Amino acid sequence: MKSVVVDKIASITQACALAHELRINDEIPAEEGVVVVAEILNNKSTYNTLELTSGRMAKVARGDVVVGALGPRKALFGYSGHVPESLKPGDVIQMLNIGGVMGICDSATPDKGKPFDCRVLGVVLQFPYLGERIGVPARVGYRRLDLEATLDARGVPIVALAGTCMEAGKTAAAAAIVSRMRHRGLVVDAFKATGVSLRRDIMAFEDAGARKSMIFTDLGVVTTSPRTGPALTRTMLTDLAAGKPDVIVFELGDGLLGTYGVDAILDCEDIRRALTGVVLSANDPVAAWGGVKLLRERFKVDPCMVTGPATDNQVGVDIIRQQMNVAACNAISNPAVLGDAIIKAVGLESRAAAAVASE
Repeated sequence: MKSVVVDKIASITQACALAHELRINDEIPAEEGVVVVAEILNNKSTYNTLELTSGRMAKVARGDVVVGALGPRKALFGYSGHVPESLKPGDVIQMLNIGGVMGICDSATPDKGKPFDCRVLGVVLQFPYLGERIGVPARVGYRRLDLEATLDARGVPIVALAGTCMEAGKTAAAAAIVSRMRHRGLVVDAFKATGVSLRRDIMAFEDAGARKSMIFTDLGVVTTSPRTGPALTRTMLTDLAAGKPDVIVFELGDGLLGTYGVDAILDCEDIRRALTGVVLSANDPVAAWGGVKLLRERFKVDPCMVTGPATDNQVGVDIIRQQMNVAACNAISNPAVLGDAIIKAVGLESRAAAAVASE
C-alpha cells in the first residue's frame, strides 16, 4: 500500500467520494467497476477531456494522474474495448470514454483519433472497517445491482425515449420533455437506463428541472448489457416511483439494435406494460421508418412521437406523419410543442392544469 496524489477524478467514481490523495495497492482485480489510478502517456487534440465528479469537463494531457474504473465498451461511435484478463502496475490500457472507463481498446472511429494510453499505477483502496487499516479495492456505485429485481411502478406514468442509434437526439428530446413538464407544474424524475458511464445526460435532465435523477453507474454497472439492462430498468423505475413523482422520464442509451441491452429491456413484458408512452429519436426518415417498424412488430410498442434530426425540417416531419402514421416534432426548434404533445399522449393534461391552478 502506498499514497498517490491524483490530478483528475473521473465522474464514474462519484459514489466513492474520493479525495485527491489516495491509497493504492498493487493487487488489482481485473473486473468491471474496479477503480484504478493511471498516468496519461500521450497528448490528444480531439476527444481529450474527462468528465470530473463535479460535472465539469477537464482537458487531459500527458503526465496527468487520473482516476477511472475498469469496464468494457461496445460503441457504434468512438472507442470499443474490453477489460483485460489480468492487470498489474506498469501495464498500459486505454481511456475508452470521457466518463473515465478504462480497458483495452479494440477499435476506434477515425474522428476520435487514437485513445489516451494509461500506465496503471494501482487499485484505489477504501477503508470500510471503522478503526481498522484494512483496505479493500474501491468499486463504482452506491450499491450493487440485484439481477432478480422486480418492478413496482406504483401507477406512475412513464415515458421512455429510444433511439435508432447513438447520437440520435434522445437526450435533447428527454430534456425538452422534462423542462416542459416542469414548466406546467409536474414533478418529474428521470434516469438513464443503458449506455456507458457518463453523467452528462442525467445532469442535463436535472438542469431541465428533474427533481431526482439516476444512472446505471449508481448500481455498480460501468457499461450495460442485455444481462443487466432489464434489472437496471426495473430497479430505477421502482426506486423513483417510490418518491411519488407525477411522471418518470427515462432514456435508453444507444440504439434499438445496439449492444447495451435496449432490445432486452423492450423484450420484457412487465417493463412494456409499465410504459405509458415511447418516443423514438431518429437521424433520418429511413431510420425513423425502421425504428417504428421494429417497435411495432418486434416489441409490440406503438410510439407516440418521433423526434431527432429526422424532424429538423418540415419535409422530414411530413414524411414521418404520412408514411408511418406517427406524430413528429423537433425537440430543438419546438421543445414546448413536443412537451405538450407528450403530456397529452400520456394523459397528464388535467394534472398539469391542476398543478398550474394551485400555484
